[in-house]
Amino acid sequence: MKRAREACEPASPVLQRSDVRPQKAPCSVAALLASPRKRGDGKGDDVTRPIIRLDLFVTAGQQTSASPISCSAVFLKEAFTMAAVIEARGLVKHYGDVVALDGFDLTVEKGTVVGLLGPNGAGKTTVVSILTTLLVPDAGTATVDGLDVFTESHEVRSRIGLSGQYAAVDEHLTGFENLDMIGRLYHLGKTPARKRSRELLEQFDLVESGDRPVKTYSGGMRRRLDLAGALVARPPILFLDEPTTGLDPRSRIQLWKVIRNLVTQGTTLLLTTQYLEEADQLADDIIVIDHGREIAHGSSDHLKTQVGGERIAVTVGAGIDIAVAATFLRPHTKEDIHIDERTHALSAPITGGATTLTAVIRSFDTADIEIRDIGIRRPTLDDVFLALTGHTSEYAKSDTTSEREPH
Repeated sequence: MKRAREACEPASPVLQRSDVRPQKAPCSVAALLASPRKRGDGKGDDVTRPIIRLDLFVTAGQQTSASPISCSAVFLKEAFTMAAVIEARGLVKHYGDVVALDGFDLTVEKGTVVGLLGPNGAGKTTVVSILTTLLVPDAGTATVDGLDVFTESHEVRSRIGLSGQYAAVDEHLTGFENLDMIGRLYHLGKTPARKRSRELLEQFDLVESGDRPVKTYSGGMRRRLDLAGALVARPPILFLDEPTTGLDPRSRIQLWKVIRNLVTQGTTLLLTTQYLEEADQLADDIIVIDHGREIAHGSSDHLKTQVGGERIAVTVGAGIDIAVAATFLRPHTKEDIHIDERTHALSAPITGGATTLTAVIRSFDTADIEIRDIGIRRPTLDDVFLALTGHTSEYAKSDTTSEREPH
């Protein structure tokens, strides 16, 4: 739950009508939502208890005659709604005949991580570009930290950090010089910018290479430096567009660790990715996007349940009729079997784990069907897309114009 709000002073008996919102009386809803939380030290001191007063709510054209009260630690935010830090409604974007976004909605609550999961060309980068003021949609609305992205773009930029698909670093400068330059652009001042740069080099394990030209960095090091650059001004809201694409497993795990640390410090994060595993590791909530539309929404476990908790994958010999092989796999699954004739591979959701695996091997052996490879694996992005849309994500092997346009 989000932070509760501090106690307010005694209010007048009547909250006066306002055309749009309650009057800013000491105990108005506006005052309650704007006040910071007051905490005790946890040692038995006088800690205020929550008192929820429904009669404090005043809508346009209404009044209430509540008696004078003293409301302490009113948990209005916690009681009724989570704070939406990033919100978009009905986003539409076209590039000629290409539909990049088709009525896309999004809500990211404060202090959470939301993952946009989808293949190249699905519209993920277009969403990020709109929310970070780099692109104007054809239709729809968007707010970040309560600010309109289109009419208050300057204020929005002061509250966000962005790490795009490709590391935006100057390879002729050192790692330190890159971060120091960003600090100067944010008008931090010479000394604070230098201090912040050294802090980030240490945080991202780049101290030893900090004074080397970036052109000598590995891909993983450049990615970490780019993410560090997005954090120079300590933004409370962070956008990461496919932060680990192209990284080796070790670099990916290192970057995941850095991102987790940011989240524990209270950063609100919108993450785009092609990898279900990455969304599983980092995201509280996942939105699957395809052709500019949301096609599924939920936790990682929820999405995996839709395609089966485990899948069996079988590759048969080149001379085997793949359709015949599928008939011997069918008794062991209640779902559709995905057939890849090019690789002579079959896959399907199963239950029973190793017991089912053994039974499939026996069935194929009895039918004299050669097994080249067989195993049980967790669902992949292609499995999710196959279950939700009827096709795999291979239709988009490269970036479309919609994903490149903002760059």
